[in-house]
Formats: sequence, C-alpha cells, structure tokens
Amino acid sequence: MTTDARTSDDLGTPVAHPRTACRVVSLVPSLTEAIAATRGDALVGATDWCTHPADLDVVRVRGTKNPDLRAVTDLSPDLVVANQEENRELDVRRLREAGVAVWVTRIQTVDEAVASMRRLFAEALGWGVPGWLDTVAAAWAAPSRPTTGAPALRAAVAVWRDPWMVVGRDTFTGDLVSRLGWQHAYAQADGRYPHVPLEDLDRADLDVVLLPDEPYPFGPSDGPEAFTRVPTVLVPGRLLTWYGPSLLEARTALADLVTRCATA
Repeated sequence: MTTDARTSDDLGTPVAHPRTACRVVSLVPSLTEAIAATRGDALVGATDWCTHPADLDVVRVRGTKNPDLRAVTDLSPDLVVANQEENRELDVRRLREAGVAVWVTRIQTVDEAVASMRRLFAEALGWGVPGWLDTVAAAWAAPSRPTTGAPALRAAVAVWRDPWMVVGRDTFTGDLVSRLGWQHAYAQADGRYPHVPLEDLDRADLDVVLLPDEPYPFGPSDGPEAFTRVPTVLVPGRLLTWYGPSLLEARTALADLVTRCATA
C-alpha cells in the first residue's frame, strides 16, 4: 500500500494512509452506517453487529470486541475505522503491527460526534464532508424543543440488568439526552456506566427510565416488569447510542417521545 498522507486520529496517533481511501473496514456499527451512506462501494468489511443499512453486503469480521484480525488484514484495507470505547486497544495495536492503517475515533458528546466524523471523512478517508453530516450538525445546533411549561423530565437510561447498569457521566448518550432538554439523572455518577441497585433506579423522583434494545436487549417482557414506581419506555438503541445518519431521525423521534411522556 502506497501511503501519501499522514494525519493524526482522535487520540493524537499519527496514521499514514492514502489520500483517498478505496477499501475500508469498519469495526464500529455507527461508523459503518455512516460510511455506507456516503460511499458504500468503498466499504469492504464490517462487524457482525453492523446492522445498518439492512442490505449491507460486505465481509463480516466477527465482533467489535473480538474482531477476526486475519480476516481484516486479508481484505487489504486502505483504512480500518475503530472507536476508543467500542474496540480494544490490543486489537488496534495488533493491526498496526501488521502494517494496517487504523483510525481511532473518540466520541463522548454530540458535538464531538460531528467534529470527529468531519475529520474522518475529510482527512482520513479523503472524501470530503458528506451533506447528511452538515444536516445533522444544523439539526443538533438548534435549541431543544420545549415540551411543556413544567420542569425538564428527569430521565435515566438503563443499559444492562442483573446487575442493573445505567448511562453515567461523560457519555455520548448522556449528552444526547441533555441536548433534548431532559435532565440526565446520572450525569454526575461515579463512572460512565455505573452499577445501580434496582431500588435506586425505580424511584419516585424519576419521571422515566428508558430501556433501549442494545447493548442489553430490553423488550416488552424483559425490563418493564421490574419497575413499580417509575414509568419505563422501550426505545431503539440506535437512536440513543449511535452517531452517524441515525442522528438525522434521533432528535425528532426522541423529542416526540419526550412529549408523550410529559403529557401521559
């Protein structure tokens, strides 16, 4: 592979890569969707968890935490796209030791998501900033839509059960919730995804607990039945935890959810 560009990823690591990437492997479901929406013919590999777009037809390289590194290298990618939270540093290091260019993103807020993807598309992939990303930036720059004259809804987001875990501080999902005008109940928690007793989560001073279908697959009979004091709402995890084209619909869909909760 001939490298004729060298820029630093979100962690400050220099990455040598072609000026325009023609073969890309994504180890991040959110970024897989973003890349497919922008230049799908360049995407040659993705994880088993990359479910969008639904018709994605590329080589699967196992999971985000246990990628098949041989399968990745066999695809001869110009660039592998990873994320600090979703992928292991060990796998990134081993790919780099094998001579593969890996670009690692770091995203903990909505603004960071937009900025990181701008750099990914413009600097790492050499494709320029896609129009859908400009639309996302404009949509999320607007003030949150007021729901009622009442105080902001106090909300928590569960991500696991037995033991119960919630979205805590310094997370993309927590920032997204706050940007919608919600009061993020665990914004000051000791940890990004703290364990909490069910009685601490099922308490009267919360207005709603959101139960996404990932990473834990909460469903109608798995999650809501545990709560007796606070209302729960099942939501698509993609709208809460993914960045990329999902942000085009997330703001409106989740804001409508806020309105329904506020007026229920």
